Amino acid sequence: MSQKTNTEALGTESIGRLLSRFALPAIIAMTSSSLYNIIDSIFIGHGVGALAISGLALTMPLMNLSAAFGSMVGVGAASLTSIRLGQGNKERTFLILSNAVMLNITIGVIFTVLGLVFLDPILYFFGASEQTIPYARSFMRIILSGNLITHVYLGLNEILRVSGYPKKAMGIMLTAVAVNCTLNPLFIFVFKWGIAGSATATVIAQSVALMLELLHFCNKKSFIHFRLGTFRFVGMIVRKVLSIGLAPFLLQLCASVVVVFINKALKHNGGDIYIGAYGIVNRVLLLFTMIVAGLNQGMQPIVGYNFGARQFDRVLKALRLTIVLGMCVTTTGFLVGHFLPELVAKLFTDDETLIAVAAQGLRITVMVFPLVGFQIVSANFFQYIGKPQKAISLSMTRQLLFLVPLLAILPNRYGSEGVWMSMPVADFLSTLLTGVLLFFQVRMMIYHPDRVKII
Repeated sequence: MSQKTNTEALGTESIGRLLSRFALPAIIAMTSSSLYNIIDSIFIGHGVGALAISGLALTMPLMNLSAAFGSMVGVGAASLTSIRLGQGNKERTFLILSNAVMLNITIGVIFTVLGLVFLDPILYFFGASEQTIPYARSFMRIILSGNLITHVYLGLNEILRVSGYPKKAMGIMLTAVAVNCTLNPLFIFVFKWGIAGSATATVIAQSVALMLELLHFCNKKSFIHFRLGTFRFVGMIVRKVLSIGLAPFLLQLCASVVVVFINKALKHNGGDIYIGAYGIVNRVLLLFTMIVAGLNQGMQPIVGYNFGARQFDRVLKALRLTIVLGMCVTTTGFLVGHFLPELVAKLFTDDETLIAVAAQGLRITVMVFPLVGFQIVSANFFQYIGKPQKAISLSMTRQLLFLVPLLAILPNRYGSEGVWMSMPVADFLSTLLTGVLLFFQVRMMIYHPDRVKII
């Protein structure tokens, strides 16, 4: 099948078949991305120690913030690309590609410089102690040095996927994971580089992935590729990319803020070991949410193309199917977290105290996890149809309107258990709000399709 026919199939082929074709590679790719964090934690936990896991957990807000900028450009450019392809405007996608690369380079350089200059004050603000900051500092210095590579790599992978190469996007991410899995034990156990070895393995792995992507986009036979004369900022494209990408940016930004609150609350109510426990819990839950994110990525080109073509019946079919599958995934996460928390914690550490605390936290945080699949899919749906305001609202309310106040209230009454309890309560409340907004959006597309605006 030619690439043009493959893209046009988004508007004609069975939704189930399309979702399978686009989602499966994306799920594998997103799961492999989550495996970065899990692999790092497992090798660091067993090769360096429990406090090193706590130090690694302290880097999460800064890494989330870096990912926030990368998502803003990558997801924004990918969503705009799929909509333009649905409108039959392929020429515009070449400019979107070049603008995405230049934005990622600009933002990546600025973030790296500021992060390295203010690294210690940032880590102390995130909850570091004298015992944990050496680990966090050693890890982040290397990660920040490779931040530009990370930004461009993730951004190009998003565009590679929606331009009709989901299997290649998956293969590149799996290559990065394979390199990381090979180098991590070598650098930690053989070379004795400690936590710095894990960071070095991550940067090298992403460098290999970026080289493969550049080879693809430099090839003129690729459906969308680099063109001479397109590497100039176009104000309208930049604004639309950043506008659509603002939703995932705010989601990651809020996640960074919330992690700081959680770390500080856990440190106050339990100490450094509780921060390490949250690092384990977060990585386990992230694995399941990344699978849902893969489903979302599979849904994105289908929804974007058909929304641009005003085929709203196909848009809603894709949404319904993705919601059902997403809830199945998060229900599986609930079963694992509720019935096997100790076994999961033992994957990351041999420290009995850390295992007990992580198991307790995991059992509580998954209480309403089945609903999270619905919330994630629905919130991203607004972004994919070019309605970032609603996606932003849903991103902000879960993290700031609900979770932060709960973190201020529940720990005062229930201690460390109150910190864990705040997360499922916030998930439940945000799911209710998401359901209300989705109801009105779907109703508009069914009963008043002529009033639906396309960006």
